Amino acid sequence: MPHQHASIKHLRQTKKRTIANTTMKRKAEYLKKGILKKVAAKDAAGAQELLRQYAKAIDKAAKRNVVKKNTASRKKSRLSKKINALSAKV
Repeated sequence: MPHQHASIKHLRQTKKRTIANTTMKRKAEYLKKGILKKVAAKDAAGAQELLRQYAKAIDKAAKRNVVKKNTASRKKSRLSKKINALSAKV
């Protein structure tokens, strides 16, 4: 345990931020898994709805520097490409 007050405060802040960051990441990954399940089941409409939610979650994470902006963009793009390919086949 740190001895100085500033160090103790920093430890508290780090724990709080870590929880917030992992929560954001988990939500995005949960939605991503849902999208991939919908794509596997060939449900384009359901996947499209989840993609909107995923985009919102990943953009919020990028805004708060949980993930980098380009990473968020790349992930959205790859999922969009899968859904669009599915929609084109149907």
